[in-house]
Amino acid sequence: MRQLLALVLGFFSTLSNAQYCTSGGPSSTADSNIESVSLVGDASSIVLSSNCPAQTGIQNLTSLSASLAAGSNYTFDVTFGTCGGNYAGAGEAWIDFNGDGNFDPSESIGTWSGTPPAAVVNMNFNVPAGLTNGNTRMRVSQQEAGSIPLDPCAAFQWGNVIDFGITLTGGIDCSAYIGDDMADAVQISSLPFIDTNDNSFCYSNKNLVYSSPDIFYRILPISNVGSVTATLCGSSYDTFISAIKPDGTVLAFNDDDVNCGNQSTITFTPTANDTIFIVVEGWGNASGQFILNVTSSLVGLNELKADPFVVFPNPAKNEIRIDHFSGNIGVYDFLGKKVLSKQVNTNETIDVSDLKSGTYTIQLQREGNHYVKKLIVQ
Repeated sequence: MRQLLALVLGFFSTLSNAQYCTSGGPSSTADSNIESVSLVGDASSIVLSSNCPAQTGIQNLTSLSASLAAGSNYTFDVTFGTCGGNYAGAGEAWIDFNGDGNFDPSESIGTWSGTPPAAVVNMNFNVPAGLTNGNTRMRVSQQEAGSIPLDPCAAFQWGNVIDFGITLTGGIDCSAYIGDDMADAVQISSLPFIDTNDNSFCYSNKNLVYSSPDIFYRILPISNVGSVTATLCGSSYDTFISAIKPDGTVLAFNDDDVNCGNQSTITFTPTANDTIFIVVEGWGNASGQFILNVTSSLVGLNELKADPFVVFPNPAKNEIRIDHFSGNIGVYDFLGKKVLSKQVNTNETIDVSDLKSGTYTIQLQREGNHYVKKLIVQ
């Protein structure tokens, strides 16, 4: 079993977004400089026809933005020129397709080597399918005396580095996925609680223990508190779990559980009326599908000792019925996305024919009580 260094605990209270490197670029305004760029997007385009006089550091032109669609092809035209003498060098462009705040080598869309004045370079590239919709950046660098591949964060003497805005569309819409940070945490209002989700997309790294994406769950303040157990046993990847207070105080954390290998389990006793966050993430940069089960020995959580409700047929194809239940139901897919919401009456038929085959979670709410059922649709 791997042991987490105590030093890492100091990072639990540091919650932030990844930031682009902004301290590189040229130290001189002389000579080599990006002369012009053009990227025709779908709803907006980037056009820069003149870029002299030159600027030191990284030139922020993110107000110039192009919209690009997942799975589509585009051409980026760039002229690597000069605002002074003509000296040999190299140029390269990147688009941060995965939105992680880094320009990775795999995100390079084209390169150039030569001496200005040079012909327009046509960089043909494809936007990956399945990416996450949203705003990101393109970086273009020209480095005098440089060689390919260039470092997008490098500091040097002569050249030019420019950032432009990019809006990605046609991919995964993350607006329906909650839990990316404390302010938008998935609420746990009663126990037991179960959720199936996937942190490999739509989520970022806000809890800086590891570099993996994480998802926040909030246990609302409760009285008569006993112990709480949260487990990720049965998940598809190497997990890490923690329980923290809003100020970052750590109540519990675990990497590998003795009972389920590289999945994680914690047990902790919160103070009465505290708000507690359970944070699910991966070891290192691991991510994937997980199952979170939260149980307790708590008193006063409006739990029903005997659950009389039965979902049938289960597995189902076209419709289901919940015996003896009237109230609100919510049906969630394995990513935690609500796919059906309905007020039902006792023994009312519920149409599930539009749901894809798979495993779902039904959350039932009645008179302040919450119940969780599993539904399989064939």
